[in-house]
Amino acid sequence: MRQPGTWMTIWDDRILEHIRKEDGGRVGELQQKENIRVSNTHVSRRCKKLAEHGLLRPLGNGVYVITDEGEAYLDGEYDAENHVYLDNGVEENGGPTAGEEPGEI
Repeated sequence: MRQPGTWMTIWDDRILEHIRKEDGGRVGELQQKENIRVSNTHVSRRCKKLAEHGLLRPLGNGVYVITDEGEAYLDGEYDAENHVYLDNGVEENGGPTAGEEPGEI
């Protein structure tokens, strides 16, 4: 999941995990969860950032659902920093995955 130096925070993982578990989530409800101990404003900002990067989809009124990319990120199959799917060392297009040099496969 999260790698040092990325735009993501530990709260993002927790938000994604909760939204996946509950099949969606409202910002106000997320802030009240015991493993998400940040302000409502911070949760809202993080959800917007996750949506900008395609990991969440806003439904309106502060409600979000997880996307296929968000699911794959939590499963270790998607590099959210570089927006690429990971598949046994090879991207879907047959090239190296993020962080690998060509020929390292």
